[in-house]
Amino acid sequence: MTLATAQKRGFLDMNGYQWTVLFAAWLGWGFDVFDGLLFNYVAPNCVPTLLGLEIGSEAAKQATPYWIGLLTCILLLGWGTGGILFGRLCDRIGRTKTLLITMLMYAVGTALCAVAPNMGFLIAFRVIASLGIGGEWAAGASMVAEVVPEKRRIEAGALLYTAAPLGLFLATYTTYYIQGVAFKANPEVAWRYVFLCGLFPAAVAFAVRMFVKEPERWKSAATNAPRPTIMELFTKPYVRVTLSGLGMAVVALVTWWSCNAFLPALATQLATSSGNGDQAEEWKKIATNSFNVGGLLGTLLAIPLAKHLGRRVMYTVYFIASGAAIMCAFGLDIDPHTRLYMAFPIGLSVFGVFGSFTYYLPELFPTRLRATGAGFCYNAGRFIAAMGPLLIGTIISQGPDAIMKTLFWVGAVPFVGLMLIPFIKETRGVPLTD
Repeated sequence: MTLATAQKRGFLDMNGYQWTVLFAAWLGWGFDVFDGLLFNYVAPNCVPTLLGLEIGSEAAKQATPYWIGLLTCILLLGWGTGGILFGRLCDRIGRTKTLLITMLMYAVGTALCAVAPNMGFLIAFRVIASLGIGGEWAAGASMVAEVVPEKRRIEAGALLYTAAPLGLFLATYTTYYIQGVAFKANPEVAWRYVFLCGLFPAAVAFAVRMFVKEPERWKSAATNAPRPTIMELFTKPYVRVTLSGLGMAVVALVTWWSCNAFLPALATQLATSSGNGDQAEEWKKIATNSFNVGGLLGTLLAIPLAKHLGRRVMYTVYFIASGAAIMCAFGLDIDPHTRLYMAFPIGLSVFGVFGSFTYYLPELFPTRLRATGAGFCYNAGRFIAAMGPLLIGTIISQGPDAIMKTLFWVGAVPFVGLMLIPFIKETRGVPLTD
C-alpha cells in the first residue's frame, strides 16, 4: 500500500472505493431480503385472491398459513440451489458479474409475481426470484471480504448484514403504505402493486456493474488456480471448516425461518382474536418493526462479540438468547398487543446472529474456493430449514391456537445447536488465506 493510498483512508481505515464496494453489496443484500420476504407480508390478501376465497374468511385464515409454509419452503429450496450454483459460478466468472446476474434475476422474478393469475404461476415466479436471491449473498460477502482491509473484515461484514433488517423495514413500510393506505379499499389487487416494487433492485444492479470492479485478490487467485468444485469442500483440507460453517448456518436458518415466516400472520391473528381486525396492518407493522430493530442492533452486536470473545463464544451467546427469547415470547401469558413487542428480543438474537456469517464463512476458505464454500455453507442449510416452515405451516393451518404452541417449541432448536459449538473452527485473529 502506498503512502498516498494510506492517506486517503477514512472511517474504519477504508478508502472511497472500498466503501463503494461495501455499499453496492449492502444494497444487493438489502433488496435481496426485501424481495424474498414480500410474499409473507401480502399472503393474507394474496393467497385468498388466487384461491378464489373471501379475504378474512375462516377458509382464508386456514389456507393462508399452509401456503405461507409451502411457498417459504419452495423459496428456501430455490434459495439454497441458487446459492450453491451461483457460489461456484462466482469463483469462476467473478464477483461483480455474478452480483449483476443474480440481482436482475430476483428483481424480475419478484415483479412477475404481480401478474400471477393463480398459485401455479406464483410458485414459478418465486422460484425464479429465489435462485437469484440465493446467489447474491455469496458474491457480495466474498467481494467485501476480499476488498476491505484485513483488520476491518468483521466490521465490514456486520455492516453488510445490517442491510437485512433495513430491507425488512422497507418491506414493512412498502406493504403498509400500499395495502394499508393507498389501496386499503382494494386488498384483492393491493398485493400486486407490492410485488411490482420488487423491480427496484434492477436499477441498482446496473449501477453496481458501472462502478464496481472485480477484486484484485480474486483475479490473482483465479489466474492459475484449478476450477473449484463442491466435492472439494469435503476433501481432507476443507471438510472440517465446511461442516463448521454449515452447522452454525443450519441452526440459525431453521430458527429464523420457522419464526419470521409466520410473524405477519401471527400479528394478523392476534389483532383479529382480540377484536382489532381492522388494525391488522398496524399490528403487523409493530411486530415486524420490533423484530427488525432487534435484528439491526443484534447484527451490530456481532462486532464486539467476535472481536473480543471469539466466534465460539459469540455463537454460544446468540443461541442461548435465541432459545430463551422464543420460548418467552410464545410461552408466557402476555396481553396480545404487548406480545407484538416480544419480537424485539427475538430479532436481537435470532436475526442478529446472521451478522456473523458475512465474515465468518468467507474466513473459512481460500480465495479460489471462497464463494463456493461460503455459498454452500450458507445456502445448503436452507434445504434442511425449508422443512421447518412447511411443517409449521401445516400444523398451524389446523387451528388458531396451534401457532403459539408450535412456535414455542422452535425455541428448542438453538439449544440443540449449542452441542455443535465445541466442534466449530475458531477464526479469531486468523487472516484470510489465498
